[in-house]
Amino acid sequence: MLSRKSKQGNNSEIRSCYVSSARIYAIVLLIFFLGGLVFFRLYAIQVRAHEQYKEYANNQHRLCQAILPLRGEIFLREKDQLFPVAVNEELMTVFAIPNEIENPELAARAIAEILNLDYADVISKLSKKNDLYEVLKRKLDHREVEAINNSLIKGIYMEGERWRYYPGDHLAAQSIGFVGYDGDQVKGQYGIESFFEQQLKGSAGMLEQEHDTFGRWISIGSKSIIPVKHGSEIVLTLDHVLQFKAESALKNAVNRHDANGGRIIIVDPYSGKIITMAIYPSFDLNEYSDAEDMAVYKNSLVSDSYECGSVFKPITMSAGLDTGKVAPDSTYTDTGQVIEAGFTITNSDGKAYGKQTMTDVIEKSLNTGAIFVAREVGNQHFLKYIKDFGFGKKTGIQVPGEATGNISNLSTNRDIEFYTASFGQGIAVTPLQLTMAYAVMANGGELYEPQIVEKIVDADKREIISEKKHGKAVISKQAANQITLMLESNVNNGHGKLAGVPGYRVAGKTGTAQISDKEKGGYLEDATTGTFAGFAPVDNPIFVMTVIIDHPKDVEWAESTAAPVFGELSKFMFDYFGIEPTEEFSSKDLEKFSKIHNYLAEEDEEKEEEEQE
Repeated sequence: MLSRKSKQGNNSEIRSCYVSSARIYAIVLLIFFLGGLVFFRLYAIQVRAHEQYKEYANNQHRLCQAILPLRGEIFLREKDQLFPVAVNEELMTVFAIPNEIENPELAARAIAEILNLDYADVISKLSKKNDLYEVLKRKLDHREVEAINNSLIKGIYMEGERWRYYPGDHLAAQSIGFVGYDGDQVKGQYGIESFFEQQLKGSAGMLEQEHDTFGRWISIGSKSIIPVKHGSEIVLTLDHVLQFKAESALKNAVNRHDANGGRIIIVDPYSGKIITMAIYPSFDLNEYSDAEDMAVYKNSLVSDSYECGSVFKPITMSAGLDTGKVAPDSTYTDTGQVIEAGFTITNSDGKAYGKQTMTDVIEKSLNTGAIFVAREVGNQHFLKYIKDFGFGKKTGIQVPGEATGNISNLSTNRDIEFYTASFGQGIAVTPLQLTMAYAVMANGGELYEPQIVEKIVDADKREIISEKKHGKAVISKQAANQITLMLESNVNNGHGKLAGVPGYRVAGKTGTAQISDKEKGGYLEDATTGTFAGFAPVDNPIFVMTVIIDHPKDVEWAESTAAPVFGELSKFMFDYFGIEPTEEFSSKDLEKFSKIHNYLAEEDEEKEEEEQE
């Protein structure tokens, strides 16, 4: 029999054994638990997140560098030569590292003087001690670069930046557009720069290569390259010389008549190629942010529509001639007015001329005669011709923001709407639509799609040449010849005399339209738009041209504002393209022409001198 003391000793040993076993189990379980955690962590890293950590590892010894593409350049034609109007140029930017500048006040005074900057702005930037980069001025000229280099101011540095540069400044500004910031992105805005953004900008490349711990390339390391694709070059159909001449003539005319503005468009009637698009006022493409009104960026020859007035009468007359409802010598009796739907429509001069031919209608610009033709053709047939001439829809030109014009009021089929439309009021057209419609009369009856791009040349020098779109027959060749002779008669005998050039056959029509009041409705008082549209030489036209002078203050009629500009530019183009005169003319005719245009030139020079003073 065991003593009590022996029993207590055995119990202690048993309890100690149990405790030791529990600890062992706990340690084993802890080891398994920790081992499981490690296993699952390794699984997560090595299996599930393999690609992610592989990328982390690669980034520690691989360096990627983007290769930026060069933006494609834009050119105008100059006969067989090309003239660059949008190019890439590296210009210097000056910047400061403020914490390196020892005397901010002294440095700020020197920098402000060299770069013509405000001292307060400069000292504000140089005083930011914790700032490691402060731009002081971009696009430095050669004088500024040299002065900064000679200044030797500690903490002032320069670096090259690539910029879009426009050698022509204002030249064809609305057609070309510009490159600017859209949020954080730099992209083409307005004009060709915007419409062909994808072709011009190209696509970036990428260079990926191994480097050492100091960031240096390892020459024998692996390397991968995604080639850069530079932007395509674009050659426009615009002629550099004619564009410059048109813009100069337009500016002079607008200033001469104290007008709100003006526009000129010149087109090849047999291809639809646009030779000139001039708009005034304009803006400097290199300083586009200085423009006070963003509306000046728009190409209003394409994006704005207006009531063109009597230049629309040849469209009406063409419909009458093509249907056979009238002929050039057909007559009607002009009573001086037409009453319809409670409205009395009169001729622009308020006169009645009695018996008149259709040629007289064009020469005297009779509203009642245009209404007579519209009546003869009939509303629905007349509307079909208006649409066939391209009005009420986009032409398809490759520039942004093209308008359709507005002929929606003709859908009512009310006679009064067709009567006013017959002489160009109550409907709205774009200058481009009007010019292409006159090209129909000039080329024998076909409507072509306008072209502003001659060709696109990609980075591999492959050329994509714009093909002439097949013309759509609108009127017969006979009707086109008839209306052409009537328009020639208008230049010789009617309101278009100042558009004529001695020795050459010129066809065209004036139009003086009231300007609609968009806020109150109706028309503004004493506010008109003068237009002259025409083409030459009559026997083989090389151009169709529309000249528009918006709201001249000194004279009312287009024959005194738009027609002389048409004559001036026509003479210039005959000389430029080497077109010899085909008609006899006297020295008195030439003297008269020279006297008129020399007087206008002298008047322009005097006004320019006054403005400079």
